Amino acid sequence: MAAGAVALLVRDPHVAGSWGVCPSLLLGFACPGCGGLRGASELLHGDVASAWAYNPLVVVGAPLVLALIVRWFVDAARGREPWSPGAVTVSVTVGLLLAFAVLRNVPALAPYLGPLAVP
Repeated sequence: MAAGAVALLVRDPHVAGSWGVCPSLLLGFACPGCGGLRGASELLHGDVASAWAYNPLVVVGAPLVLALIVRWFVDAARGREPWSPGAVTVSVTVGLLLAFAVLRNVPALAPYLGPLAVP
């Protein structure tokens, strides 16, 4: 994650083509990850509102991922088996991602859930 953060600080995802071609351009819709690099970049620069505008999932997911990493380190330090999600957790997560993918492409909701600017 640290290497990814450094890469986002070095290579600006706001420049078209700097991280390759977005598959959403080819498919014609905003996927759940669309705007994620730009959102992560904005979070690294401390701009939560802009990060939310690019991808709300990044703003909500980043603290959860960090919490899971901390838990993994705590479990490892205490000699416990690391936590792994159960089938229900995985199913709910996949369902929420699919719902987010559909809702962010609804024209009325796009200003709130869609990427601020698909390059």
